[in-house]
Amino acid sequence: MAFGFYTLIIMRIIDRYFSRQLVAIFVMLLLILTGLAWTMQIMSMMKFLLNYGINFGSFIGLVALLIPFIISIIIPFVTFIAVIFVYNKTISDNEASVMMASGLAPAQLARPALWFAGILTAINLIMNLWLVPISQDYFYDTQWNLRYGLAHLKVQESAFTNITDGLVVYVDKVAGHDMSQVMLSDTRNPDTETVVFAEAGKLVTTPRGLSIVMKNGSLQMRNKSMVTGTFDTFDMDLNVATREKSSSFRVRRFSTHELLDFVNDTNTEQKHKKMIFSELANRFCMPFMNLILTIVCTAILLKTSLLRRRASFSPALAVLAMAILMTLFMTSANMLENWRDFCILSGGVIITLVLSGVILYKK
Repeated sequence: MAFGFYTLIIMRIIDRYFSRQLVAIFVMLLLILTGLAWTMQIMSMMKFLLNYGINFGSFIGLVALLIPFIISIIIPFVTFIAVIFVYNKTISDNEASVMMASGLAPAQLARPALWFAGILTAINLIMNLWLVPISQDYFYDTQWNLRYGLAHLKVQESAFTNITDGLVVYVDKVAGHDMSQVMLSDTRNPDTETVVFAEAGKLVTTPRGLSIVMKNGSLQMRNKSMVTGTFDTFDMDLNVATREKSSSFRVRRFSTHELLDFVNDTNTEQKHKKMIFSELANRFCMPFMNLILTIVCTAILLKTSLLRRRASFSPALAVLAMAILMTLFMTSANMLENWRDFCILSGGVIITLVLSGVILYKK
């Protein structure tokens, strides 16, 4: 009875010992790698900042929306690095040998890493299914607004503003997006030139893009003949860009529920379905790579540490196993075309998880 009590106390001490190291290394690596990846995104989007003249605060707010997606991608790799670092150090310092010589099995030493990886798997799954789609949708909407929307478009008072090639607007006074004494010239179509005069106007955002709603004015349209007329209200689509999701099928911005609706819709194009199945595989299956890589890593390191001649190649073997597993998963995820392929990949992930667990717990 007393022996079992002391064993329980020792296991709790060992669990806390490994858990503290794993959390510390994981947080440090996550901050470093996320910072590096985020910096690379900032550099790649610097052209966006310079070309569209948005302020620096709005730019940082835009790229900050990429952080959840970056974290969701690198979590399995950071988990693996943290586990291999902590357990390889423990083995190198002969701490693991002493623990196992006292009667502890490799599976018992691996338990803190498995709990840690299990928690990260749940967090990663929540991020993939909920947080990342929301942040990505908001990112693309914000990007559109800064590039083409009202946040980007600045109309100056008593000056001609070139909205886009062939589209020029002149206003006497501006109050937010409300304008007075508006003159608009549209020569984008060389066959039809339009000039509009109005007492008031307002810039609005529609699903089609930017529009200007003008009141109490007149218009002149010249093609083969001259056409003139007056109006009470005239809505002109500026056709700067469209913000409809269908124009650019970005699967990361859609919720999981929307993706399932798309894939079951017979009108969805086959190329889009392949993208959807790949995204669904990444959302549902990728988080479980945290557990698989952790089990494989601890099994290789702790099992080889029991050999008479310590296997110095075990860290390299663990890295090779990680590279093979991640390559197979990502390659398979990009080749999915239907539900059968998705189920095969999901089954493969489950089988790999079970087999790696069997190897770790096998005496």
